[in-house]
Amino acid sequence: MNAEPFLVTLSPELARHRTAWLASLASERRMAEKTLEAYERDLRQFLTFLTGHVGEPPKLEHVARLRPIDMRGYLAWRRNSGAGARTLGRGLAGIRSFIRFLEKKGLASSAGLSAIRAPKQPKTLPKPVAVSKALQLTDPAEHMRDEPWVAARDVAVIALLYGCGLRISEALALTPKMLAENNGVLPVTGKGGKTRMVPLLPQVREAISQYQTLCPFHLDKDQPVFRGAQGGKLRPEIIQRQIRKLRPALGLPQTATPHALRHSFASHLLGSGGDLRTIQELLGHASLSTTQIYTAVDTDYLLDVYENAHPRA
Repeated sequence: MNAEPFLVTLSPELARHRTAWLASLASERRMAEKTLEAYERDLRQFLTFLTGHVGEPPKLEHVARLRPIDMRGYLAWRRNSGAGARTLGRGLAGIRSFIRFLEKKGLASSAGLSAIRAPKQPKTLPKPVAVSKALQLTDPAEHMRDEPWVAARDVAVIALLYGCGLRISEALALTPKMLAENNGVLPVTGKGGKTRMVPLLPQVREAISQYQTLCPFHLDKDQPVFRGAQGGKLRPEIIQRQIRKLRPALGLPQTATPHALRHSFASHLLGSGGDLRTIQELLGHASLSTTQIYTAVDTDYLLDVYENAHPRA
Protein backbone atom coordinates (compact mmCIF):
# COMPACT_ATOMS: atom_id res chain seq x y z
CA MET A 1 0.00 0.00 0.00
CA ASN A 2 1.53 3.34 -1.09
CA ALA A 3 -0.13 5.43 1.60
CA GLU A 4 1.17 8.81 2.74
CA PRO A 5 3.54 8.81 5.73
CA PHE A 6 1.64 8.58 9.00
CA LEU A 7 2.60 11.83 10.73
CA VAL A 8 0.18 11.67 13.68
CA THR A 9 1.68 10.63 17.02
CA LEU A 10 -0.27 7.79 18.65
CA SER A 11 0.10 5.83 21.85
CA PRO A 12 2.01 2.58 21.18
CA GLU A 13 -1.11 0.51 21.89
CA LEU A 14 -3.31 2.44 19.47
CA ALA A 15 -0.56 2.41 16.83
CA ARG A 16 -0.31 -1.36 17.14
CA HIS A 17 -4.05 -1.84 16.65
CA ARG A 18 -4.03 0.52 13.65
CA THR A 19 -1.32 -1.58 12.00
CA ALA A 20 -3.25 -4.80 12.72
CA TRP A 21 -6.43 -3.28 11.27
CA LEU A 22 -4.69 -2.34 8.01
CA ALA A 23 -3.17 -5.82 7.78
CA SER A 24 -6.59 -7.43 8.23
CA LEU A 25 -8.10 -5.27 5.48
CA ALA A 26 -5.38 -6.39 3.10
CA SER A 27 -5.23 -10.09 3.99
CA GLU A 28 -8.66 -11.11 5.30
CA ARG A 29 -10.92 -8.78 3.35
CA ARG A 30 -8.59 -8.64 0.32
CA MET A 31 -9.36 -4.96 -0.10
CA ALA A 32 -8.17 -3.26 -3.28
CA GLU A 33 -5.07 -1.12 -2.84
CA LYS A 34 -6.84 2.14 -3.71
CA THR A 35 -9.64 1.42 -1.23
CA LEU A 36 -7.10 0.48 1.41
CA GLU A 37 -5.29 3.77 0.87
CA ALA A 38 -8.58 5.66 1.18
CA TYR A 39 -9.44 3.92 4.48
CA GLU A 40 -5.97 4.65 5.86
CA ARG A 41 -6.31 8.30 4.85
CA ASP A 42 -9.78 8.56 6.41
CA LEU A 43 -8.50 7.28 9.74
CA ARG A 44 -5.39 9.45 9.61
CA GLN A 45 -7.53 12.57 9.13
CA PHE A 46 -9.73 11.56 12.04
CA LEU A 47 -6.79 10.91 14.35
CA THR A 48 -5.32 14.28 13.38
CA PHE A 49 -8.58 15.89 14.49
CA LEU A 50 -8.64 13.80 17.65
CA THR A 51 -5.14 14.97 18.60
CA GLY A 52 -6.36 18.56 18.82
CA HIS A 53 -9.71 17.54 20.24
CA VAL A 54 -8.29 15.74 23.28
CA GLY A 55 -5.15 17.87 23.57
CA GLU A 56 -2.65 15.00 23.40
CA PRO A 57 -1.60 12.07 21.18
CA PRO A 58 -4.69 9.82 20.90
CA LYS A 59 -4.82 6.72 23.05
CA LEU A 60 -6.96 3.63 22.71
CA GLU A 61 -9.25 4.90 25.47
CA HIS A 62 -10.02 8.07 23.49
CA VAL A 63 -11.17 6.01 20.51
CA ALA A 64 -12.97 3.46 22.69
CA ARG A 65 -15.27 6.01 24.30
CA LEU A 66 -16.15 8.19 21.32
CA ARG A 67 -19.45 10.03 21.70
CA PRO A 68 -21.77 11.48 19.03
CA ILE A 69 -20.61 14.98 20.02
CA ASP A 70 -17.03 13.99 19.17
CA MET A 71 -18.07 12.79 15.72
CA ARG A 72 -20.11 15.92 15.08
CA GLY A 73 -17.04 17.94 15.99
CA TYR A 74 -15.00 15.94 13.49
CA LEU A 75 -17.54 16.48 10.70
CA ALA A 76 -17.62 20.22 11.43
CA TRP A 77 -13.80 20.30 11.38
CA ARG A 78 -13.75 18.59 7.98
CA ARG A 79 -16.44 20.90 6.59
CA ASN A 80 -14.40 23.91 7.66
CA SER A 81 -11.48 22.52 5.69
CA GLY A 82 -13.64 22.44 2.55
CA ALA A 83 -14.84 18.81 2.47
CA GLY A 84 -18.21 18.35 0.79
CA ALA A 85 -21.04 15.96 1.67
CA ARG A 86 -19.80 13.24 -0.66
CA THR A 87 -16.27 13.38 0.77
CA LEU A 88 -17.57 13.35 4.34
CA GLY A 89 -19.86 10.41 3.69
CA ARG A 90 -17.07 8.38 2.14
CA GLY A 91 -14.62 9.48 4.84
CA LEU A 92 -16.73 7.94 7.61
CA ALA A 93 -16.20 4.49 6.07
CA GLY A 94 -12.60 4.15 7.22
CA ILE A 95 -13.38 5.35 10.73
CA ARG A 96 -16.33 2.96 11.07
CA SER A 97 -14.17 0.08 9.86
CA PHE A 98 -11.47 0.75 12.46
CA ILE A 99 -13.93 1.15 15.34
CA ARG A 100 -15.72 -2.07 14.40
CA PHE A 101 -12.36 -3.84 14.22
CA LEU A 102 -11.70 -2.75 17.81
CA GLU A 103 -15.24 -3.60 18.83
CA LYS A 104 -14.81 -7.21 17.69
CA LYS A 105 -11.86 -7.42 20.05
CA GLY A 106 -13.92 -6.01 22.91
CA LEU A 107 -11.86 -2.81 22.96
CA ALA A 108 -14.38 -0.19 21.76
CA SER A 109 -18.04 0.50 21.07
CA SER A 110 -19.48 1.71 17.77
CA ALA A 111 -22.51 3.29 19.49
CA GLY A 112 -21.10 6.79 19.08
CA LEU A 113 -20.72 6.25 15.36
CA SER A 114 -24.11 4.59 14.96
CA ALA A 115 -25.82 7.76 16.15
CA ILE A 116 -24.20 9.75 13.33
CA ARG A 117 -25.78 9.71 9.91
CA ALA A 118 -23.66 10.36 6.86
CA PRO A 119 -24.32 13.81 5.35
CA LYS A 120 -27.06 13.78 2.74
CA GLN A 121 -25.57 13.27 -0.68
CA PRO A 122 -26.46 15.73 -3.43
CA LYS A 123 -28.40 14.18 -6.28
CA THR A 124 -26.36 13.96 -9.46
CA LEU A 125 -28.71 13.97 -12.41
CA PRO A 126 -27.68 12.03 -15.50
CA LYS A 127 -27.19 14.17 -18.61
CA PRO A 128 -28.88 12.55 -21.59
CA VAL A 129 -27.44 12.81 -25.08
CA ALA A 130 -29.75 14.53 -27.57
CA VAL A 131 -31.73 12.15 -29.78
CA SER A 132 -30.00 13.33 -32.97
CA LYS A 133 -26.54 12.90 -31.43
CA ALA A 134 -27.38 9.46 -30.05
CA LEU A 135 -28.49 8.38 -33.52
CA GLN A 136 -25.27 9.71 -35.01
CA LEU A 137 -23.31 7.51 -32.62
CA THR A 138 -25.09 4.50 -34.14
CA ASP A 139 -24.32 5.60 -37.71
CA PRO A 140 -21.56 3.43 -39.26
CA ALA A 141 -20.44 6.40 -41.39
CA GLU A 142 -19.32 8.23 -38.23
CA HIS A 143 -17.04 5.38 -37.11
CA MET A 144 -13.70 5.71 -38.87
CA ARG A 145 -12.12 2.31 -38.36
CA ASP A 146 -9.53 0.46 -40.45
CA GLU A 147 -11.62 -2.71 -40.37
CA PRO A 148 -15.31 -2.60 -41.40
CA TRP A 149 -16.15 -5.38 -38.91
CA VAL A 150 -14.73 -3.31 -36.03
CA ALA A 151 -16.87 -0.32 -37.02
CA ALA A 152 -19.91 -2.62 -37.25
CA ARG A 153 -19.11 -4.04 -33.82
CA ASP A 154 -18.88 -0.59 -32.21
CA VAL A 155 -22.17 0.46 -33.82
CA ALA A 156 -23.91 -2.70 -32.59
CA VAL A 157 -22.72 -2.24 -29.00
CA ILE A 158 -23.69 1.44 -28.94
CA ALA A 159 -27.08 0.55 -30.46
CA LEU A 160 -27.68 -1.84 -27.56
CA LEU A 161 -26.80 0.84 -25.02
CA TYR A 162 -29.11 3.44 -26.51
CA GLY A 163 -31.76 1.25 -28.14
CA CYS A 164 -32.18 -1.19 -25.23
CA GLY A 165 -30.89 0.77 -22.22
CA LEU A 166 -28.24 -1.82 -21.39
CA ARG A 167 -25.25 -1.28 -19.14
CA ILE A 168 -22.04 -1.82 -21.11
CA SER A 169 -21.22 -4.92 -19.04
CA GLU A 170 -24.64 -6.36 -19.94
CA ALA A 171 -24.13 -5.72 -23.65
CA LEU A 172 -20.69 -7.31 -23.68
CA ALA A 173 -21.98 -10.40 -21.86
CA LEU A 174 -24.52 -11.24 -24.59
CA THR A 175 -24.08 -14.45 -26.55
CA PRO A 176 -25.33 -15.43 -30.03
CA LYS A 177 -27.72 -17.87 -28.35
CA MET A 178 -29.29 -15.11 -26.24
CA LEU A 179 -29.64 -12.90 -29.31
CA ALA A 180 -31.23 -15.64 -31.44
CA GLU A 181 -33.91 -16.80 -29.02
CA ASN A 182 -37.06 -15.29 -27.50
CA ASN A 183 -38.54 -13.82 -30.69
CA GLY A 184 -37.05 -10.36 -30.55
CA VAL A 185 -37.03 -10.05 -26.77
CA LEU A 186 -33.62 -10.01 -25.16
CA PRO A 187 -32.95 -11.71 -21.79
CA VAL A 188 -30.54 -9.48 -19.89
CA THR A 189 -28.94 -10.46 -16.60
CA GLY A 190 -28.15 -7.37 -14.57
CA LYS A 191 -27.08 -6.50 -11.05
CA GLY A 192 -27.81 -9.09 -8.40
CA GLY A 193 -28.20 -11.79 -11.04
CA LYS A 194 -31.71 -10.57 -11.86
CA THR A 195 -32.85 -11.27 -15.43
CA ARG A 196 -35.17 -8.90 -17.26
CA MET A 197 -36.67 -9.04 -20.74
CA VAL A 198 -35.92 -6.13 -23.07
CA PRO A 199 -37.40 -5.67 -26.57
CA LEU A 200 -34.77 -5.89 -29.30
CA LEU A 201 -35.66 -3.17 -31.78
CA PRO A 202 -35.35 -4.03 -35.50
CA GLN A 203 -32.67 -1.36 -35.97
CA VAL A 204 -30.60 -2.81 -33.14
CA ARG A 205 -31.11 -6.35 -34.42
CA GLU A 206 -29.95 -5.23 -37.88
CA ALA A 207 -26.81 -3.61 -36.44
CA ILE A 208 -25.95 -6.82 -34.56
CA SER A 209 -26.62 -8.95 -37.64
CA GLN A 210 -24.34 -6.76 -39.74
CA TYR A 211 -21.56 -7.18 -37.18
CA GLN A 212 -22.03 -10.96 -37.02
CA THR A 213 -21.83 -11.18 -40.81
CA LEU A 214 -18.58 -9.21 -40.98
CA CYS A 215 -16.86 -10.58 -37.87
CA PRO A 216 -13.86 -12.73 -38.93
CA PHE A 217 -13.98 -14.95 -35.82
CA HIS A 218 -16.09 -17.99 -35.12
CA LEU A 219 -18.83 -16.92 -32.72
CA ASP A 220 -19.65 -19.85 -30.46
CA LYS A 221 -23.31 -19.72 -29.43
CA ASP A 222 -22.50 -19.69 -25.70
CA GLN A 223 -19.53 -17.30 -25.77
CA PRO A 224 -19.68 -13.46 -25.77
CA VAL A 225 -20.69 -12.28 -29.22
CA PHE A 226 -18.58 -9.12 -29.22
CA ARG A 227 -14.89 -9.69 -29.84
CA GLY A 228 -11.73 -7.67 -29.57
CA ALA A 229 -9.19 -7.24 -32.36
CA GLN A 230 -7.46 -10.53 -31.46
CA GLY A 231 -10.67 -12.51 -31.06
CA GLY A 232 -10.96 -12.37 -27.27
CA LYS A 233 -13.87 -10.91 -25.31
CA LEU A 234 -14.34 -7.21 -26.03
CA ARG A 235 -13.31 -4.99 -23.11
CA PRO A 236 -15.52 -2.05 -22.01
CA GLU A 237 -12.66 0.45 -22.32
CA ILE A 238 -12.51 -0.15 -26.10
CA ILE A 239 -16.06 1.19 -26.51
CA GLN A 240 -15.42 3.95 -23.97
CA ARG A 241 -12.36 5.04 -25.94
CA GLN A 242 -14.25 4.99 -29.24
CA ILE A 243 -16.99 7.24 -27.88
CA ARG A 244 -14.33 9.63 -26.52
CA LYS A 245 -12.84 9.83 -30.03
CA LEU A 246 -16.23 10.59 -31.56
CA ARG A 247 -17.20 13.33 -29.09
CA PRO A 248 -15.26 16.21 -30.71
CA ALA A 249 -16.42 15.30 -34.24
CA LEU A 250 -20.07 15.12 -33.18
CA GLY A 251 -19.96 18.13 -30.86
CA LEU A 252 -20.73 16.01 -27.80
CA PRO A 253 -19.82 17.04 -24.23
CA GLN A 254 -17.46 15.03 -22.02
CA THR A 255 -20.51 13.70 -20.19
CA ALA A 256 -21.38 11.66 -23.30
CA THR A 257 -20.29 8.20 -22.18
CA PRO A 258 -21.58 4.66 -22.71
CA HIS A 259 -23.54 4.95 -19.46
CA ALA A 260 -24.99 8.30 -20.60
CA LEU A 261 -26.56 6.44 -23.52
CA ARG A 262 -28.43 4.22 -21.05
CA HIS A 263 -29.62 7.38 -19.30
CA SER A 264 -30.64 8.79 -22.69
CA PHE A 265 -32.69 5.66 -23.43
CA ALA A 266 -34.67 6.17 -20.22
CA SER A 267 -35.01 9.94 -20.52
CA HIS A 268 -36.14 9.84 -24.16
CA LEU A 269 -38.66 7.09 -23.36
CA LEU A 270 -40.09 9.18 -20.55
CA GLY A 271 -40.22 12.24 -22.78
CA SER A 272 -42.18 10.26 -25.37
CA GLY A 273 -44.83 9.21 -22.88
CA GLY A 274 -43.32 6.08 -21.34
CA ASP A 275 -44.43 5.35 -17.78
CA LEU A 276 -42.00 4.98 -14.89
CA ARG A 277 -42.95 1.40 -14.04
CA THR A 278 -42.20 0.20 -17.57
CA ILE A 279 -38.92 2.12 -17.66
CA GLN A 280 -38.01 0.64 -14.27
CA GLU A 281 -38.49 -2.87 -15.67
CA LEU A 282 -36.52 -2.13 -18.84
CA LEU A 283 -33.59 -0.69 -16.89
CA GLY A 284 -33.62 -3.44 -14.28
CA HIS A 285 -33.88 -1.04 -11.33
CA ALA A 286 -34.83 -2.78 -8.10
CA SER A 287 -36.48 0.36 -6.75
CA LEU A 288 -38.80 2.82 -8.47
CA SER A 289 -37.08 5.66 -6.59
CA THR A 290 -33.95 4.98 -8.67
CA THR A 291 -35.95 5.43 -11.86
CA GLN A 292 -37.73 8.56 -10.62
CA ILE A 293 -34.54 10.56 -11.10
CA TYR A 294 -35.43 10.65 -14.80
CA THR A 295 -38.50 12.79 -14.13
CA ALA A 296 -36.13 15.56 -13.04
CA VAL A 297 -33.96 14.96 -16.11
CA ASP A 298 -36.94 15.25 -18.40
CA THR A 299 -38.12 18.46 -16.70
CA ASP A 300 -34.64 19.97 -17.06
CA TYR A 301 -34.66 19.05 -20.75
CA LEU A 302 -38.06 20.65 -21.33
CA LEU A 303 -37.00 23.85 -19.54
CA ASP A 304 -33.82 23.99 -21.58
CA VAL A 305 -35.76 23.62 -24.84
CA TYR A 306 -38.24 26.28 -23.70
CA GLU A 307 -35.56 28.79 -22.73
CA ASN A 308 -33.67 28.30 -25.99
CA ALA A 309 -36.58 28.13 -28.39
CA HIS A 310 -39.61 29.97 -27.01
CA PRO A 311 -39.87 33.57 -28.30
CA ARG A 312 -41.15 34.81 -24.92
CA ALA A 313 -38.53 33.01 -22.79
